[in-house]
Amino acid sequence: MPTLTSADGTTIAYESNGSGPPIVLVDGALCDRRGPMRPVAERLRDRFTVHTYDRRGRGESTDTLPYSVDREIEDLRGLVEIAGADVGVYAMSSGGALAMATAAVEPRIGRIVLYEPPFMAEVGDDAPLKAYTAELDALLAAGRRGDAVARFMTHVGIPDPVIAGMRSGPGWPAFEAIAPTLAYDDALLNGGRVPRDVAASVTVPALVLSGGDSPVALQQAAKATAQALPTAEFRLLDGQTHDPDPDVLAPVLAGFLT
Repeated sequence: MPTLTSADGTTIAYESNGSGPPIVLVDGALCDRRGPMRPVAERLRDRFTVHTYDRRGRGESTDTLPYSVDREIEDLRGLVEIAGADVGVYAMSSGGALAMATAAVEPRIGRIVLYEPPFMAEVGDDAPLKAYTAELDALLAAGRRGDAVARFMTHVGIPDPVIAGMRSGPGWPAFEAIAPTLAYDDALLNGGRVPRDVAASVTVPALVLSGGDSPVALQQAAKATAQALPTAEFRLLDGQTHDPDPDVLAPVLAGFLT
């Protein structure tokens, strides 16, 4: 497994597959490169060199405390340097905030696609977001990783009976192992508001996507992100949710990132 060493000494594990123009895929919360991005990468590697990676604190990557958004930006910039010039970046959910912040300072990024970055304070009261941040931080500080994961899942709308079933399943320890990274994604989301100063600095072509069957609030958050980006286009994918079908998503990415 190839690795890169980020600016603060963190080891970042990554994979590169396929041939053609370079693309980097950026995961959202509670995911690593073996999760939802893997089938997307498989559908793109016949036309692109696709780079996937474990964000710090996940999978086979290490972590260095204290966390800083700037350090995550350095991680992604390191992968972009390996990928080469004029890199396309696709980022999912909260990973979109990371991709946008990186595109604002990394000249080798040529285009970005963001899928439903959840800047939810753009479309409603930010009190629930503040409560979530406080509760998440308290649970992690107390070492209650399982409860922190459950709190995140409640936050994103997963029903309590489903969460209870997951807690007794074989995949739950993996979630607990990367629970501290939930605070990293929360920090990236800037209190739920699009960082307009950062967005204004992203001058490369951008596409912001949302699913037609996603909650209206997520669609509106994606639209707010597109409106803040100077060169962005917003597009709705009919029939898709926050977990889009790779067979629907991949052609859209290929068309825009080519």
